[in-house]
Amino acid sequence: MRDFARLYAALDETTRTGEKVEALTRYFEQAPPADAAWAVYFLIGRKPKQVVPSKKIREWAAAEAGVPDWLFQESYDAVGDVAETVALLLPPSEHSTDLPLAEWVENRLLPLRGADEEAQRFAMLDAWRAMDRPQRFVWNKLISGGFRVGVSQQLVTRALGKAGGVDPTVVAHRLMGDWEPTPEFIGRLLAADSADSDHSRPYPFCLAYGVEGDPAALGSVDDWVAEWKWDGIRSQLIRRGGDTFLWSRGEELVTDRYPEIATLGASLPEGTAIDGEILPYLDGTPLPFAQLQRRIGRKTVGKTILAEVPVVLIAYDLLESDGRDLRAEPFEARRARLAELVARVDRPGRLILSPTVVADSWEAMAAARLAARSHQSEGLMLKRRGSPYHVGRKRGDWWKWKVDPFTVDAVLTAAQRGSGKRASLYTDYTFSVWDDDRRLVPFAKAYSGLTDAEIARVDAFVRRNMVEKFGPVRTVKPELVFELAFEGIQRSPRHKSGIAVRFPRILRWRLDKPAEEADTLESIRGMLPA
Repeated sequence: MRDFARLYAALDETTRTGEKVEALTRYFEQAPPADAAWAVYFLIGRKPKQVVPSKKIREWAAAEAGVPDWLFQESYDAVGDVAETVALLLPPSEHSTDLPLAEWVENRLLPLRGADEEAQRFAMLDAWRAMDRPQRFVWNKLISGGFRVGVSQQLVTRALGKAGGVDPTVVAHRLMGDWEPTPEFIGRLLAADSADSDHSRPYPFCLAYGVEGDPAALGSVDDWVAEWKWDGIRSQLIRRGGDTFLWSRGEELVTDRYPEIATLGASLPEGTAIDGEILPYLDGTPLPFAQLQRRIGRKTVGKTILAEVPVVLIAYDLLESDGRDLRAEPFEARRARLAELVARVDRPGRLILSPTVVADSWEAMAAARLAARSHQSEGLMLKRRGSPYHVGRKRGDWWKWKVDPFTVDAVLTAAQRGSGKRASLYTDYTFSVWDDDRRLVPFAKAYSGLTDAEIARVDAFVRRNMVEKFGPVRTVKPELVFELAFEGIQRSPRHKSGIAVRFPRILRWRLDKPAEEADTLESIRGMLPA
């Protein structure tokens, strides 16, 4: 635990990529395999389910520190993080544990899941008393399920590759899918042999950057293949060893949740991996993402929802054919093979080749982009004809060219405190627009888009102009107007305004506009698709 706490501190103290990679590399070169396995598990964002409720951690820590609940809350408001607040408030320790990370996780943390409350309390107190402050901080992060540090999975794979002398792209592939953090796994992860015994494993997804400026700077339009950018769930459909696997981009196995796509597997040749998009699709038309949300998270899918929200797989790319990795081949060649495969599959209407958008100039391409919403699309994907299928996001070969967002001028009518570093500031905002009777009705919530200086000014306004309190929410005088942007809009009987929007965020503070000139529900209804 001591070395892992030191690694956390080293990663947290620098913003330099090179220094982070060096710190990670040193750790993986020296850590016992069991510790290295758990470190990888936590560093790339995986975590076991929370074993001790946060409320109890706060309660036990306050009692151990001898502080009343109100003082703990005030301390949390100032610090913005429960794990750090607990580490700072606990009495100083004369001890520092030298037990390895794997020991703490496997024999101290995980067994708490089945323990009664008193056993959990005793174990927590025992752990705190055995650790110094940095170790307590990391332990609190792990036990609460809130472990995060400023490294991406790509940096972790770079460091693992450097420590083990293995190509980082091979490491990235082996980290995909289901695996247990064991010494044996670390051995397989850094093995020189490139063979992979897990036939369910997906490939790391290739991701795109957003187009910046004039796309004509990308060169000749003839060098690019354009496709519609769909709003579904990025996924990979895999057929290996007589089994079918459907993986989401979040590395969740979702085969059972989408039986319409799972049944495609029997029609696919052995050794096939398709990159695509799970899309709600009815009568030849994509449905809004909100319809797909009705199926996300369901462990069982009944006949009604299958009939109301059927799904298809829009096929983007062929990553593996006859068991051979095709990712290094040019995109144009992979797509041609994909087209042949889709044409052979005996499941009409379930596997659809992603349609291309043909344009002989960037001006024509821009015109097609403007028509994206009429196709229920978010915009265009631009893929260089000769591009390989990269690991992760790399500049140059794949770009997303989304349509401009919808925008609305709305009035700030309520706020509540944020979390983490913003726990002491009012940063979570509710915005309203004028209804048909000239009353303000809540329309959207947004949390991002303001600078730190603007956040401080809005926080001061909220504190001076509170009207009512509803739990953590404070209503305020309707005076400030902000321009909001969002990606999608649809009718929603669950919302007071009758409208739901997707990905709302703040574009700018409209200091030039009084609340009376904010937008109306009537004007927003005009944005709804026909």
